[in-house]
Amino acid sequence: MKKLLIPLIIIGALIFILGSWYVNTNNTLVEMKGQATKQWANVESSYQRRGDLIGNLVKTVQGAADFERGTLKDVIEARAKATSTTIDIDNLTPEKMAQFQQAQSGLSSALSRLLVTVERYPDLKANQNFLELQSQLEGTENRINVERNRFNDLAGEYNIKIQKIPTNFIANIAGFDGLALFKSDSGAENAPDVDFDFD
Repeated sequence: MKKLLIPLIIIGALIFILGSWYVNTNNTLVEMKGQATKQWANVESSYQRRGDLIGNLVKTVQGAADFERGTLKDVIEARAKATSTTIDIDNLTPEKMAQFQQAQSGLSSALSRLLVTVERYPDLKANQNFLELQSQLEGTENRINVERNRFNDLAGEYNIKIQKIPTNFIANIAGFDGLALFKSDSGAENAPDVDFDFD
């Protein structure tokens, strides 16, 4: 009887140790993904704030009687596309992230064109409401960058964790998939071409 009891105790202890390791590792992955998910919500919130500010900015600019309608139309369309392009954190694939980034970059580009065009309208540039919205937009753009970097940090740590041995076995069994990260826009690695020729 004692000979049978010792192997049973050893097997029971191994099952307990492996079970505890599985539970602890699973809980760590749940927490890491949860932190990345929470941070993704902060990213989306920052982009939503930008969208709201741009809506108010467009309304202010529309008040300028002869402002270029094509420029405004581009911003309005880009804003609609950017705010309608959302991603569920559980489906954060590189393809969906690229689509999301493309929509946000389109809005940034349209907004840049709008702000350059405003330079030709001294009354609009002096409008206190416009100046306040422009200042808030600049702050929001900085906030977006901070939130994106924080997301990349948390998602990157999670991605590394689920690929390390032996954690990757549990990640595969429990269905923990990697999260796509924000990447720079294509061409961002090239310095802008600045022409100082005033002839």
